[in-house]
Amino acid sequence: MAARIDRLVTAGTFELDGGSWEVENNVWIVGDDEEAVVIDAAHDADAIEAALGGRRLLAIVSTHAHNDHVDAAPALAERTGAPILLHPDDLPLWKLTHPERLPDGELTDGQRIEVAGTELTVLHTPGHAPGAVCLYAPGLGTVFTGDTLFQGGPGATGRSFSHFPTIIDSIRERLLSLPADTVVRTGHGDPTTIGAEAPALPEWIARGH
Repeated sequence: MAARIDRLVTAGTFELDGGSWEVENNVWIVGDDEEAVVIDAAHDADAIEAALGGRRLLAIVSTHAHNDHVDAAPALAERTGAPILLHPDDLPLWKLTHPERLPDGELTDGQRIEVAGTELTVLHTPGHAPGAVCLYAPGLGTVFTGDTLFQGGPGATGRSFSHFPTIIDSIRERLLSLPADTVVRTGHGDPTTIGAEAPALPEWIARGH
């Protein structure tokens, strides 16, 4: 059976630099009826486990370590035995949420994660966070961008550990080079496509942050 993409929306809070904001997060599940990978275990381990429906969880992949993307990861890992994977540059952010529990493995640029006959290629895309990554699945015609690229522009860079010129470079060099019809599945909100976002790059640069 071919891999499919399931979307689960969970709700909770994003907390950084002393602030707290109510947010809804996209949890992406890639797999078939037998096995799956979870991209960003956000807020609700019960809901994510239910959405898996008994499938074998191969990995919990974190696009970055802001608390709203990793807060449910340890609980989900404990229930399923799946390893939590994170780019090491985001360990300082991870430790703000889980100081007593480290990830189980590292994500590296170019690394390939296989699930249900589909490959997810890790693209290191710093800017929103130092260890931010996107996951490109050419066989599914999609890229999972976490908080690097949204419908309408780049992820926020106004808080600690973020940098606007870096996120622009990441988007230009790693994402806008993908086929225009690639579906962009984001960490929050609705999907878009590479082709829909590419023309706005000069405007983003002019606007800054």
